This record gives sequence, structure tokens and C-alpha cells, in this order.
Amino acid sequence: MVRTILKRNEILDDHKWNLSPLFSSHVQWQNEFTQLKQKINDYDQFKGLLHKSADILADAIEFDLEISRRIDRLYTYAHLKSDQDKSNSFYLGLLDRVVNLSNRAGELSSFLTPEIIAVPDEAMTKFITGKRLIPYKFYLQKKLRLKPHILEPSIERILAMSQELARTPSQVFGQLDNVDLNFGTMKDNEGNEIELSHGNFITFLMNPDREIRKEAFFKYYQVYDHHKHTISATLSNSVKKDYFYARVRNYENCRRAALFKDNVPDSVYDNLVETVNHHLPALFKYLKYRKKTLKLEQLHFYDTYVPLVSEINFKMSYDAAVETAKRALSPLGSQYTQIMSEGLLNGWVDRYENKGKRSGAYSSGCYDSPPFILLNYEDKNLNSLYTLIHEAGHSMHSYFSNRHQPYVYHNYTIFVAEVASTFNEVLLSHYLLEKNRNDPKMTAYILNREIDNIRGTLFRQTMFAEFEKIIHEMTEKNEPLTIDTITGEYRKLIDCYFGETLTVDDELCLECLRIPHFYSAFYVYQYATGISAALALARNVLSGDETARDAYLHFLTLGGSQFPLDELIAAGVDLRTSEPVKSALKYFEKLVDKLIESG
Repeated sequence: MVRTILKRNEILDDHKWNLSPLFSSHVQWQNEFTQLKQKINDYDQFKGLLHKSADILADAIEFDLEISRRIDRLYTYAHLKSDQDKSNSFYLGLLDRVVNLSNRAGELSSFLTPEIIAVPDEAMTKFITGKRLIPYKFYLQKKLRLKPHILEPSIERILAMSQELARTPSQVFGQLDNVDLNFGTMKDNEGNEIELSHGNFITFLMNPDREIRKEAFFKYYQVYDHHKHTISATLSNSVKKDYFYARVRNYENCRRAALFKDNVPDSVYDNLVETVNHHLPALFKYLKYRKKTLKLEQLHFYDTYVPLVSEINFKMSYDAAVETAKRALSPLGSQYTQIMSEGLLNGWVDRYENKGKRSGAYSSGCYDSPPFILLNYEDKNLNSLYTLIHEAGHSMHSYFSNRHQPYVYHNYTIFVAEVASTFNEVLLSHYLLEKNRNDPKMTAYILNREIDNIRGTLFRQTMFAEFEKIIHEMTEKNEPLTIDTITGEYRKLIDCYFGETLTVDDELCLECLRIPHFYSAFYVYQYATGISAALALARNVLSGDETARDAYLHFLTLGGSQFPLDELIAAGVDLRTSEPVKSALKYFEKLVDKLIESG
């Protein structure tokens, strides 16, 4: 009998997210959409007037924030509905409509930033210190930083109109990757035939039977090989899109354009890559130990996920995973864990994979809704437990930010978001190691998992970050991005980051074609900086230092009220230096030594 992925209507309602806090029905969504479609035309009342008084400027800002807040609500509902079943054309239609509305609002409001920047410095200084604009001081300061990169209103309007077209590479890749690709079926250890998918691919790679994980690897990448020219074209055009906007806005390169908005210096990125490359011998040491422990003549990529302690069978239901997360995060206090567990069990989470559902996992939501989590939970995969607590970190960050910040500052940056999520993973590993400290096999299993987690988040994401920098630089130098040049550059990085420890199958070079985050330029490095900061902050909290805990919880309330590096300094870690990354890599090396000693 073939065990196939369930259809959406076969999933229990209690296992789906409850989106009624957003809209109770499609009719309610449509009514709000219709009203807002008309409302956005009122932007014209402010055009050409922002320099006249602080009151007019404040009215314009508040009107724009109201429109943005209402669009957020419409968009959140539509994108969540679309992601729960990417084959449902009705929900895809809702998403298209609100994206178009957002683009139209962006077009109509495109005069705001140029007019704000055009206000004379003396007048703006008086405006900002006045009562009406004090709440928007940091908001305006961020706008004024953009002065060298903002163009005249007519060009800004054209750029706003182009946003829909700019999303084409990402949208095409998303539909192909989540809906159209068919990976066939696999037989598990009991002979059951199971549909291979994004959701269970890693589970198959963790299988102790080498023939099963080898078959899964080649079957999975064979599909990407069949579509490699199409996907390389979407990736290439996504990079060209980045380059177009960087040039138009007078940034020296694509990376500077991406990092500028968060006030992150290039040195943070460069320090990360340089420091990780310097510590690659620790990774090689671990991979050599993995090869020896698995008793392999050659170590292939499909051998890098299987637990080294194969006798332990992991299985944990979703409800048990929530309880485990609650206990692991107890150092943060009962308020944090109670709010989290209540949400995870009652409507925040869409738990299980279904046919057409978006792969992977994320936390989403808006200012006027609870945080929502998309999962593809697998009870036989320890990674699912880590994914749950990771996304819960994002959601609790959103929960506290939304309740402590006004709408204008509620939305934190990705840079700090990855700190909150990986912090939770660090506490989970600590909890599991403490719980199983008298069980040598389980301890080794968890150590192995912790090592692989850091390997995947710090080393792997840094390799991805280096790849992004390379392919953007190639485009900036007018060098072609073809399937051969893309995979050729990726092969060089594989050789660098794995050294002589790995026998590289040609199919592994196609890995760069399946990473959705490459369509959000210079995103992935923040996973690596995030885990570095998280490890430092978690050590402080786990030491029992209440001041450190309070500083971290306060950090979660800051939203986007400061630049991210400043927020992290307030929390207790300074990523302007390479020390947090060095400390994380030294911790990785200690874990490797501890695992080797336990063996």
C-alpha cells in the first residue's frame, strides 16, 4: 500500500491554524479589500504639502501607517491561505489581488519619502522636536538616512510600479518548487511506499539504512536536474533584479543595498565569512569522525545527516513537543512559557504536511493578529522538535513586540529575528542534554544533533552567504550566470567548506538551485550571526543571571524601535566585533571533542 500525503480537507481542524482573528470569512476580507481600494486614493491630499508644517507631515505619516496596517492584515490572511494549499487558485487569487493593491498603494505613496527628504534641515529639526512628531523621530531619522538613495518623485513612482514585476523570479520558483515538482515515492524500512517530498527529504537522509538515504538523495536531485535550466534562469534573473535596484538607487553594490537599511556595516558580513573560514578545521575534524564512526570508505553528503547513534529511535507527538518546549524554555519564566504553549496548542500553528502545502516552516502574522506558524511536523524527526521551538521563538518575539511597541515600530528586522529563534534552540539542546545526562547513548545522540545544528546554521549558512556574494559580484562585473557558472561556483565552495572529507557527487552542486532564501538577497548570513549571538545570550541566561534574563526579555519587546545592532548590544552581545562568532566556533569545537571522547 502506498502511503501518500493527505489532502487539506483530510487534516483535522484542531491541527490547523485558526485565522478567524484576521477575518471570519472571505466576504469580510472582500469588504475590507473594497474599502481599502478606495481609501488609498486619499494619498493625494498630502501631495506637495509635507514641508508646510509638522501637523501635515504627522497626518501624512499616520495615514500611510493606517494603510500599511490594513494591507498587512489583508496580506497575512491571503498568504497564509495560499501557503496552506499552493494548488488552490482561489487563495492564490486573493494573494495576487492584495499584492496588486499593495503595489498600487506603494505607487500612490511614492512621493512621501522624497518629500520628507526635501524638507530643509532646519525645518525638519524643528518638526522632529515638536509634540506631533516626537513619536516618529526614529522613523524619520531612518528616512533621512536614505537621502543619497532616493530619487525624484516621478522616478520613485515608476520604481514602485515595478515591484510586481520584480517578484516574478521568486513567484515562478515558488510555484515550480512547491506545486509542480514531483519527487516520486520511496520505500521505508518496513517496505511501505511513501511519497518523497520537501517535508520528509531530511527524514530519509537521517535513515540508518544507507541505501535508503542514497536513493532519496539521487531521486530528489534528479528532479532538480530535470529543471536545472529553468531554475538557474529564475535565480539569475533574481540577482539581476537586485543589481538593477542597487544601481538605480546609487548603492555601490547589491550587498551594500541590502545591509544599508539595517545600518549593518560590511565588516559584519566579512568578519563572519573570514572567521568561519579560519575555523573550518574544526568542521573537518567532525566530518572525519563521522566517516570513521559510520565505518565508511567514502563520506557522501547523504551520510552527513544520519545520527551517529543509530540505536536510538526518536518519536515525539506534536503535543509532547510543545510540553518539551515549555520545559526547555523555563529559564525565561512562566509568563513566556504559558503564553507560548497556549498559542501553540490553540490556533497559532498549522501542524502537518498536506498536499500542495508550502514546504519548510515559518512564523508569520501581523500587528492585528496572533503570530501564526506554518510547520510540516514529522513525529519521527528530531529536527521537527527543533523547528517547532525555533518558530516559537519568532512568534514570541512578535507577540512581545506587538504588545510593547506602536505599529510604527512593531516590526523587528530579520537580523534580530534569527537571534530569538536560535536562542530557543540553544535552550532546547541544554535541556535535552541535562535530562539525559545519565544516558550515554542519548547524550551522544543529542551532542551529535547539537553539533549538526551549529554546522547547518553557522557553517552551512555562511557558505550560502559567500555564494550569494559571489553570484552578485559576477552580475555586477557583467559575467554570465548560467547553469554551468552557477553550479561551478557552488562546487568551489563545497570543496572549500568540506575539504577532502567529502566525496562530492555532481548532484550536490544542484543544491544551490533549491534554496528559497536566495530569492531574498543577503538574507541567509543572518542565520549565522543569529546563532552566534544566541549562543552568547543563552549562556548568560542559563548561568542564572536574572539581569541577563531581564535584558533578553526586554530585547524581545523592542521590535524595530532601534537599529538591530544597537538592540543586541542592549541585550548583551556586540556583533560589530568578530568575538561572538569566534566564541560560537570555539563552542562547536568543544562539542566535537566531547562527542569524540564519549565515543
